[in-house]
Amino acid sequence: MLIDTHCHISDEDYDNKEEIIKHMEDNIMIVSTASPKDIKEVINICEKYKNIYGTIGIHPEFADTYKEDDIKQIKKYIKHPKIVGIGEIGLDYHYTKENKEKQKELFIKQIKIANKYNKTIVIHSRDAIEDTYNIIKEYSKVKCNMHCFSGSLEMAERFIKLGVKLGIGGVLTFKNEKKLKEIVTALDIHNFILETDSPYLTPEPLRGHKNEPINVKYVATKISQLKGISYAKTVEITSQTAINQFDLKL
Repeated sequence: MLIDTHCHISDEDYDNKEEIIKHMEDNIMIVSTASPKDIKEVINICEKYKNIYGTIGIHPEFADTYKEDDIKQIKKYIKHPKIVGIGEIGLDYHYTKENKEKQKELFIKQIKIANKYNKTIVIHSRDAIEDTYNIIKEYSKVKCNMHCFSGSLEMAERFIKLGVKLGIGGVLTFKNEKKLKEIVTALDIHNFILETDSPYLTPEPLRGHKNEPINVKYVATKISQLKGISYAKTVEITSQTAINQFDLKL
């Protein structure tokens, strides 16, 4: 059983959403919010499909615009049986560093909600790896996943010492990607979970097409090649890690 631990499946992302979900058959998807307005849509899709779970949260790009009602909505739905985490949340300094303190404040605020309700955190970190590490180390008391990990091997090892699992997606399959391949080769496979970040980051050999959760199989294939183990064993280990990380009751 494959588990795509991080994808987006909204009406905005796909005009053939039902078909995309059918492609996964009985495999598991964990759908993440991309903006506060997605929270109710994530709840609805989780309730409709047995094999879909969700995480809800406010992405750092909304640090300047989110409302306190958005935080209230997270608190309202966090106990929902199909909501297995808070995310994606974190820091993103790629486009702007001017609101760093607002981003940190929002990140910490949501970590505290996760701590209170014992929910896994799904972390978005872009060009902000050191600040992300320091906040997780100081504030988090729950399980954490680094979505689409893009740091160095040294940073990967530091996060792993905190008990953080690394989300590995389609970037691993890119021909010119060396850093992530080094990380996957060097570290124990039990530190990894699979993801697609659909509809983004489509893996080889499908680059140029819109990504979808079933393409997580290409990520599993690449990990199996780098680790020198079977595809079946790769899926077994990464799926069990995901089950443990999100406390999935399958």
